[in-house]
Amino acid sequence: MSYFMYDVMGGTVDEPDPEAMRRVLDDLTNADDEHPDVSLSHESGWCLSAFRSGLLIWENTEDGSVAPVEMREVTREEILRLFRLLAAGDIASVDALARQR
Repeated sequence: MSYFMYDVMGGTVDEPDPEAMRRVLDDLTNADDEHPDVSLSHESGWCLSAFRSGLLIWENTEDGSVAPVEMREVTREEILRLFRLLAAGDIASVDALARQR
């Protein structure tokens, strides 16, 4: 499975391990209006975008017929948990958790 992250400045981190995911997420403290989020994308097209406010967006960037799901007030640890599930290719679990919120 292939996955990658974009850091807050748009730099790419290929197949980050959990510690690298934490570092990228920590970088949200430097977010601004032009660079508001970090994201993890899976080769399937599914993506999680995290914002400093605790907003997390779950969407399929390759399938416009699937409406994005917004999750609010998501804790840092929950974001990391969802990132790890997506990196492992567990799309069904991420989708179920996203739709429960």
